Amino acid sequence: MTNIPGKLTFGAASMVLLSACAHGPANDAPALAAARGATLQQCEILASRFSAANTVIESAVSVGAGELKQAGQPIAAHCLVMGQMHARQGTDGQTYAIGFEMRLPKDWAGRFYYQANGGLDGSVKTADGALPGGQLTGALKQGFAVISSDAGHTGKQTVPFGAEPQARLDYGYQAVAKLTPMAKALIASAYGKAPDRSYIGGCSNGGRHAMVAASRLTDAYDGYLVGAPGYQLPLAALAQIRSAQIWAPLAMPGATVPHPMVPNVKLPDLGSAFTSAERTTLSQALLTRCDALDGAKDGLIHDVQACQRSFKLDTDVATCEGARNGQCLTADQKLAIGQIFGGVHTPAGKRIYSPFPLDAGVSGDNWATWKFVNALALDPLAAGAVFSAPPGRVDPVKDDTDARLALFSATTDVYKESALALMTPPGHENPAYMGALAQRGGKLIAFHGVSDPIFSAEDTRAWVERAGQIPGASGAIRYFPVPGMNHCSGGPATDQFDLLGPLVKWVEEGVAPQAVLATARGAANAGGANEALPANWSANRTRPLCAYPTVATYNGQGSIESASSFTCR
Repeated sequence: MTNIPGKLTFGAASMVLLSACAHGPANDAPALAAARGATLQQCEILASRFSAANTVIESAVSVGAGELKQAGQPIAAHCLVMGQMHARQGTDGQTYAIGFEMRLPKDWAGRFYYQANGGLDGSVKTADGALPGGQLTGALKQGFAVISSDAGHTGKQTVPFGAEPQARLDYGYQAVAKLTPMAKALIASAYGKAPDRSYIGGCSNGGRHAMVAASRLTDAYDGYLVGAPGYQLPLAALAQIRSAQIWAPLAMPGATVPHPMVPNVKLPDLGSAFTSAERTTLSQALLTRCDALDGAKDGLIHDVQACQRSFKLDTDVATCEGARNGQCLTADQKLAIGQIFGGVHTPAGKRIYSPFPLDAGVSGDNWATWKFVNALALDPLAAGAVFSAPPGRVDPVKDDTDARLALFSATTDVYKESALALMTPPGHENPAYMGALAQRGGKLIAFHGVSDPIFSAEDTRAWVERAGQIPGASGAIRYFPVPGMNHCSGGPATDQFDLLGPLVKWVEEGVAPQAVLATARGAANAGGANEALPANWSANRTRPLCAYPTVATYNGQGSIESASSFTCR
């Protein structure tokens, strides 16, 4: 068993990207004109003055400076508008609508941000434009007008909505398409002018929303911030279920853990198949082999691709000769890890989802929760209720994943678009839409935790490789892998960073980002501490996030706690 993750090469497109990263955006389309700000004159009157098709404004109220805070930091005065679009009675007899809130700064920067939310949506989150890692800033704090929505269903409908065909479509892509022109019209009503520049971003399912918008709404946004994109979400969910089936025979018989959502219900303890001590052993073996590849032994594997080539699970981790003791892995565990990280297949041999890169963040609790708990609690709900046509119950340990995979691409008289069609970006295997986006001056920044346990950073890297081969597109894409980071945050990582600011500078000034400052979140961090930080790290460690394929490389001198000691090469 060697080189478990995928073996995609940099390719000619990546060499163009490297050139752009190292020497500036020589191949980029010209910068778009910068946004011009305006002042909000009135708030409450919007409730009666603004009108748009299929839209009801329920309230518009002024929010004073400091009444809303982000990580303890005061947000400037703004107007909060609440409403809904396309209220209707569903085929299941329930009432559906696309609920939303917009926050309109009094001192507006002239920019619009669509805050794409995660998971199965279902709630209108505070429209502050929050960024990953307990951020101290967000789009609202940076002067954007921001919209947040529930994507067409409420929390009580989070599972049942999958049986309602229009609710599926709204969740997949139509809510963003419906809300976008309405939001721009509301901004024009509030400020007397439409937004000069529009951006969309999110992480996880929010990253999927942004990537789908890049393919379906190429003209609607100027910048796309794509975090840990579950752009093949149905397949990733099924991979989780199949992974649970691979882990199950190795788990301790009869051992259980609490269900995270249902009181008094127990789940099989899949974590006993690959314990915290054993995951730490794998993490340490990865660091032993790969940590110094970037020039510094600092607990981070920056040269991800070199590590995948160098690390050999069979020989770099001790094989247990007797009972499991946390310091070794059994042959069966190594086989399971190889099957899961190498790209899960159905029992019939059909590839379900992408390989995952091996990275030191496998030791994180976030990684374990997704792999061992959510694979039994969350993914079966989504796979059965939302992604199958027709919908049905999924028993994750017993489900026929070959049959389930077919249901993801199936249609019926009721479900006229398959889950794969409505959830994934059309043409993602050959993303020609990126050429059109680049031609009009649009830009896309993707980021992904290398140790993400649910959506694979290798899948994102592979998409970047494919997109970079579209004529003209490589100069409109930047990808920032985040070593050690789990799903959207956490893990042994410097997981607090702002990629929205660099995206704006790239779109509006033509300055392509190469290195972006990332900070660890120690105990005193205002955005919240990251409990997965190693004890021997500085609480405020900094690193450059480097545009792929460049790698944060130690300069040979200076503190390993400081980004200034590293260069993207």
